[in-house]
Amino acid sequence: MMAAGATVAVPAGASLPLGTGRKALVFAPHPDDEVIVGGLPLRLRREAGFAVTAVAVTLGSLASRRAARWDEQAAACAALGFGLVTPDRTGLEGVTPAGREGAHWPAAVARMAALLEAEQPAVIFVPHRVDWHPTHIGTHLLVVDAMASVPGLNVVVVETEFWGVMAAPNLLVESSVPDVADLVTALALHVGEVARNPYHLRLPAWMTDNVRRGAELVGGQGGVAPPMAFATLYRVRRWRDGGFHDQPGGRVLASGEPASVIEASLGLA
Repeated sequence: MMAAGATVAVPAGASLPLGTGRKALVFAPHPDDEVIVGGLPLRLRREAGFAVTAVAVTLGSLASRRAARWDEQAAACAALGFGLVTPDRTGLEGVTPAGREGAHWPAAVARMAALLEAEQPAVIFVPHRVDWHPTHIGTHLLVVDAMASVPGLNVVVVETEFWGVMAAPNLLVESSVPDVADLVTALALHVGEVARNPYHLRLPAWMTDNVRRGAELVGGQGGVAPPMAFATLYRVRRWRDGGFHDQPGGRVLASGEPASVIEASLGLA
């Protein structure tokens, strides 16, 4: 369901976060990643009053699809009540580990740093360092370089996974059945992508497998599996003093927990 007052006409370089609470930025390597890892961002918006904004880092490698992918991402974000921003109307180029050595990289870092300084997010979401796909890894490197260039930045960093699993996630977040339905609906709005691969239909199965893995990786080996059907795995750390600092792990965030518990799971309380 589209959020009341949601706007999808987002000019290049502008940000339209929805809501009046603290801000969360979801750095999406490609359009659709904001939905795939969106279990916790959606709960932050709906249950803790956060203004969640997706950052379209790239619009994909196929130039002929970029305008359509922007429109699809805008529709998906509107359906979830997320804002949307892009540092470049056609998406950044060369966001890969190899691209980090290119002449274009400092300008891309500067754009991301400017976004962080302008938005002053309390939480950011970014792929983890070994999320397999070159653009996912490149997005991690780009955001880390941008954070390092912002003096005094103090922000909770939530690392996400999709292509490559994390070795040491420390947070398992349940999604309710209505939330999963809304995520699938939003993912289906990436029409051109799901036409070639209906991965929106497989999202619930992926989230179910996250429960299996998270029961051991987050809950501890040999522990009792949490009574949930759908969840997403994350790794939470804090960036301050120019580097990452670990936070307490082993947290399982069940559906229906109060906002105070959601915020405590991120070290915000």
